Amino acid sequence: MPFQRPLQYRNLIIHAGDDSSNEDDSDDEEEEKKKKEAEAAAAKAKPKDASQIKPFYDPFNKKPVIQEPDDPTNLPEIFHNMKEDNLVQQAVKMFDALSNDGYMPEAMKLFGVIKDKSKMPDVVSHTAIVEAYCKAGRIKEGLKSFMRMQASGVKPNSYSYTVLIQGLCKAGMLEDAGKYTLEMLNNGWNPNAGTYVTLVDSYLRAKKENEMQQLLVKLKDKGFVANDQEARKHMKKMGRFNRGVMDLLFGQYK
Repeated sequence: MPFQRPLQYRNLIIHAGDDSSNEDDSDDEEEEKKKKEAEAAAAKAKPKDASQIKPFYDPFNKKPVIQEPDDPTNLPEIFHNMKEDNLVQQAVKMFDALSNDGYMPEAMKLFGVIKDKSKMPDVVSHTAIVEAYCKAGRIKEGLKSFMRMQASGVKPNSYSYTVLIQGLCKAGMLEDAGKYTLEMLNNGWNPNAGTYVTLVDSYLRAKKENEMQQLLVKLKDKGFVANDQEARKHMKKMGRFNRGVMDLLFGQYK
């Protein structure tokens, strides 16, 4: 008669086999999980297609990289685009403006922070917000943003002041425009031709020639000197020549 194990032993063997099967399944699942994690890590570390990588800005490359928004009043889209391109275009505009205004050391310092530390300076982001509000015609929000920038300890540069002052002039807030032009000079930044021509032209259009004369005296006391050639060049760019602006800047007040 063939040998038969007692029932309890047979049950033990069956259960033992079941446990072994479960352990194998568990090992397979763990192995599969590790494999997927490794594949995910490899995919993440894999370089992007070259066409998808946005090249870092080269300040000595004259190829234009700045794209102005189609609708400057569409602030949600503008702020979204700022986030998408990491404010690179704003930094480009600021770098070019500082260079053109004769502040090359400051421009290169700005470029160095971005390149060496891979960090966007706070003045770029704050000024970008001020500029967006000004171009959208919401100058009061722009002014508040400028004041918040100063309150947070971020020092505006010549481009920051230019953006604000021209926005104030466009909105007819001439007293504030004059105030920040004086502050600009106090902080060591000279207004460029675009800024002071716009300032004088705005005062004359508002029929406030006397107020502009008084402001010019204060500006000159701070060291302001207008450049005849640059002023004419800017007015040519504007498409009109204002004799009154030239008289105020280079006439009896020269």
